[in-house]
Amino acid sequence: MKREKALVVFSGGQDSTTCLAQALLDYGAGNVACITFHYGQRHGREVEVARQVAAHFGVADHKFINLDWYSQVTDSALLNPQVEIGKDAAAACPNTVVDGRNMLFLLIAAVYAKRQGIHDIIIGVCETDFSGYPDCREAFVKSCNATLNLAMDYEFRVVTPLMRLTKAETWALADRLGVLEYVAANTLTCYNGIVGAGCGECPSCLLRQRGYDAYMAGKKK
Repeated sequence: MKREKALVVFSGGQDSTTCLAQALLDYGAGNVACITFHYGQRHGREVEVARQVAAHFGVADHKFINLDWYSQVTDSALLNPQVEIGKDAAAACPNTVVDGRNMLFLLIAAVYAKRQGIHDIIIGVCETDFSGYPDCREAFVKSCNATLNLAMDYEFRVVTPLMRLTKAETWALADRLGVLEYVAANTLTCYNGIVGAGCGECPSCLLRQRGYDAYMAGKKK
């Protein structure tokens, strides 16, 4: 049974594209909208890739939000291309963390969703196989969901299809959905803005490749 409608927080990366493919199956074509944020990320190409990928999947309702002021209130290697991506030995997560990013994305997505009469907001965060970002944890998502409902007196449901999946399991999901080859070749996960397998050196590329290799090795057995 198809649900009414959903809004996907969409970056054009591996995770959000897999979520989009799943949403199209669950909700049906024409019932899935996307929202993409330009927040001054070091690879502005992300927004164009998101546009291309959503169009490939036939998403007609695609909202783009400009948050390029974000670097005025926080700092991150993702917001400042002059900063080398890395992780201090004493740090909980790499310097690519952007404080409050998913909270801000969910807030704006919720405001937009309510205006459109949408209750389900889908976001591809995961706490199983990630870089330690605090706003990818299930506890955060549940808390944010409750706060959004209270703040707007509206019944939102923040859906996280990948929350408990490893990267290998996310590739497996993409394969079951019939989009593995497309995701591998056309999505942008790389912190340096290289589509597909990426630069092969940044933390995001290494995490993505390890998951892909693990899935493909298991598939051959």
